[in-house]
Amino acid sequence: MKVSVLINNYNYQQYVVDAINSVINQSVPVSEIIVVDDKSTDDSVKILQDNFANHETVNLVLKEVNQGQLSSFNEGFNRASGDIICFLDADDLYKENYIQEVVSFYKEHPKCDFLFCSAELFGNEERIAHCYDKTRDLGISRIITLYSKAWIGHRTSTVSMRRQVLENLLPIPYLEDWRIRADDCLVYGASIVGARKFYLANPLVKYRVHGNNGHYGRGKERTPEYLQKYDRCVERLFSFLVEKMSYSSHLCEQAHTEFQTIPHPLEKEFKTYRSLVKWGNFSFVRKIIMLLSLYTHYYSKRDAFH
Repeated sequence: MKVSVLINNYNYQQYVVDAINSVINQSVPVSEIIVVDDKSTDDSVKILQDNFANHETVNLVLKEVNQGQLSSFNEGFNRASGDIICFLDADDLYKENYIQEVVSFYKEHPKCDFLFCSAELFGNEERIAHCYDKTRDLGISRIITLYSKAWIGHRTSTVSMRRQVLENLLPIPYLEDWRIRADDCLVYGASIVGARKFYLANPLVKYRVHGNNGHYGRGKERTPEYLQKYDRCVERLFSFLVEKMSYSSHLCEQAHTEFQTIPHPLEKEFKTYRSLVKWGNFSFVRKIIMLLSLYTHYYSKRDAFH
């Protein structure tokens, strides 16, 4: 199983070498490390060339124009040849067994298209960032994402996916919309193109918290104007992917069957699907059938997980 790691860098001269070395020093080697520098204005390019220009595994992509994180994802995947694509921000680190655990998981779970794990925060904040209490099969989330904006994932550096998911997803054209926060394109997008998602509870990635994080800790800057602009970006992304995938306007009618792809749904997940069906524009009979399906699956499967 061939693994490509995509690292996006912009002005992280003090961190990027450590990020790359954390991949080079994995207990299981990767096939290629593709580092996309987004026209950094610090000494990143010189540092990258001095340290890795002749490295057999590292492929440096030095962009001539700064276009943001989504552009780096597009460019990096265009150069990647792996069966599994892993993402790493230039200020984060993989623990030495990350690739080994990821490859083993994909081999043991052939239905898994998209995997994300817990993260160990370090730097200005130290804690383990868990998404769920334990490793889970999260099923398919296309409908719940399109109609309820369910965000099922984690930070960029915790994410990996099979090649065919990204072949359906990238390239995405809205570069200005996603100069930062482009991990939302990966998380939302993978759901919309139909990836089956899994969560690995082990904290295999070290996420650095510092003053220059592109998104972390900027809650005070999320003004109503910012949120409105963000919502417009999400709507453009969703519309683009719906058209790209040629989805029917009746897709929502299959919400109950999508819910059944979650082997052991949580109460929160059940309530989200129930609300979608309850307020959906369905005939009375159709709505009853869908609700009965939701209740039957939830109450027959929930105890197996808890």
